[in-house]
Amino acid sequence: MGKENIEKYSAGYALLKSVAGFWHNNVFYRKVIVLGRENINPDDHVIFAPNHQNALMDALAVLFTNKGQNVFLARADIFKKKSIAAILYFLKILPVYRIRDGFSSLKGNDEIFTKTIDVLKNKNGLVILPEGDHAGFRRLRQLKKGICRVAFQSDEATGFNLNIKIIPVGIEFSNYSRYRQVLTVVYGKPIKVSDFFDSYRVSPERALNELRSRLSDEMKGIMVHIESEEDYEAIDELRSMINGRFSDDIRFPKLFRDRILVNKMNQLKSADPSLFERICSLSIKVKKKAKELNTDYRLLEKKKHPLGWLIAGMIGIVLTFPLFIYGNIFNLTFLEIPNLQIRKIKDPQFHSSIRYGISLVLAFVFLPAYLILSLFIFSSWWLGLLIFFTLPLSGLFAWNYYLQFRRIIGGFRIRSLIKQNNEEINILRKNHTELVNLISGL
Repeated sequence: MGKENIEKYSAGYALLKSVAGFWHNNVFYRKVIVLGRENINPDDHVIFAPNHQNALMDALAVLFTNKGQNVFLARADIFKKKSIAAILYFLKILPVYRIRDGFSSLKGNDEIFTKTIDVLKNKNGLVILPEGDHAGFRRLRQLKKGICRVAFQSDEATGFNLNIKIIPVGIEFSNYSRYRQVLTVVYGKPIKVSDFFDSYRVSPERALNELRSRLSDEMKGIMVHIESEEDYEAIDELRSMINGRFSDDIRFPKLFRDRILVNKMNQLKSADPSLFERICSLSIKVKKKAKELNTDYRLLEKKKHPLGWLIAGMIGIVLTFPLFIYGNIFNLTFLEIPNLQIRKIKDPQFHSSIRYGISLVLAFVFLPAYLILSLFIFSSWWLGLLIFFTLPLSGLFAWNYYLQFRRIIGGFRIRSLIKQNNEEINILRKNHTELVNLISGL
């Protein structure tokens, strides 16, 4: 599979996507929530336009939540080595040349443009990240014109017969870099490029701006968009404090709860600036103090931490400790080894991509080895298989065990501070309660 036939079906790619998608959707993330799949018509010629906040994981979020063999556009400088380029073409990624790559290299875009038309004709689904580069903020930045230019020129080159549609995609990560987080992907209503043809015939530049503006508005409507830079930290933290417990909610996903919260805060900033400032101030205070006292918002939400429940939880922790140790065979292999590499990566938005990529490669290496080892150690093949399949399950158990252990220890800590009438924990709880009550009043 090379650049010349990148739009063709690849059995090898299909197998890789199936395995990598399973690892992505079931192991790396604890839950993947997908909404709006009904907006994707397999018979349409579509361009997917996702927001771009988390490096490679944004592209994978689209790839592993819809059918087919999507083709992606990426910056050309990563294609310089032939061996790397061959891998990227196999992964159905096409280069886009920019002026910074050299003025003469821009001619290469003519060939790429021809291939994008082939991709669209073949109904693969072309994926373009319209912000261009990534940034770790829950905000949609100014869109580049490239996606609109590709849409118009592709339709024009085929006599305006493709009826290309752009599908806005909203992506939200409960945390950008940690394991076992929740990923939410929302596919919006398709935008018909044909709606802008009349304007395009009169003034292509005006039509580009109109389509870009429409796409920007549609994307903001299906993602968490915090416009204010000045109040970003406070509003972003409110999402965790108020809506954190709803991260796994499928019926009314946290993404939509967050959007409502952000919109309420935007309205409040104009309607009651003093209350808005009070909420933002409390948000920052609670965040800093909770970090100082090494506690989390789940623990603060509880008015009481019954000693009986904490002791019962600790007994359960002690009794299941051997299973925790066993589960760490899996976790140390696939979670800790990647952590050794991310320390070298300065851009934190690449951490998740590196973790996922390395853990997937390790899975291809170690899982077959663990299977062979299990079958070799145990005389009965069925017992060997059983032990092998318990590895990932025990790994997930060990991960949840660790989280539960931290919550129990945190409960003991808060209980002890409250019993000592510690001034700092009293202030923290008071501020947190006031903040929750103020938000509830909105």
